[in-house]
Amino acid sequence: MRLSELLSPSRILVPLRSTDKEGVLRELVELLVAGNGAVADEVLAAILERERQFPTGIGYGVAVPHGKTPVLSGLGIVAGTTVAPVPYETVDGDPVRIFFLLAGPESQAGAHVKALSRISRLVRQEPVRTRLLGARTPEEFYRSLCDAEGGGGA
Repeated sequence: MRLSELLSPSRILVPLRSTDKEGVLRELVELLVAGNGAVADEVLAAILERERQFPTGIGYGVAVPHGKTPVLSGLGIVAGTTVAPVPYETVDGDPVRIFFLLAGPESQAGAHVKALSRISRLVRQEPVRTRLLGARTPEEFYRSLCDAEGGGGA
C-alpha cells in the first residue's frame, strides 16, 4: 500500500489554520468529508473517542488521528501541516506540526492498519519530516510524499 495512492493534493491542507488539537482535527475531518456536516460530526466523534482512549501522537512532531465509523463507505485519509507546533499528547512529549488523519468503516480495518504502519515508517525518517514541513502547497507536500515512497510524484 502506498500513501501516494490514498492521498492527493486535494486531500492535503498546507497550512492548517487551527492552533489547537480539536480545531486541527475538525479542519481535517471537514476536508475528509468535503463539507458533509452530519457525516463530519460523526467522524469527528469517532476520532475524538479514539483520542480519549489512546492519544495518537506518535512522536517526531507527528500525529495520526484515526477512527472507525460506519458513516464512511471506505477508508479516507487526509493530511496537513501547521505553521506553529500544536500541543498534543505524544509519546515523546513534543508538540505536533504534521498530521495524517484516517477514518473508515470497521470492514476496512486491514487497510487502516497498513496505512498507519506506512505513515509511521515514513515519518520516522528525519529528511522526510523536514520535506513535509517545508512544503508550502499541497502539491509540494504530495510530491515530497511520493519521493519518500520512491515514486517520483505528479
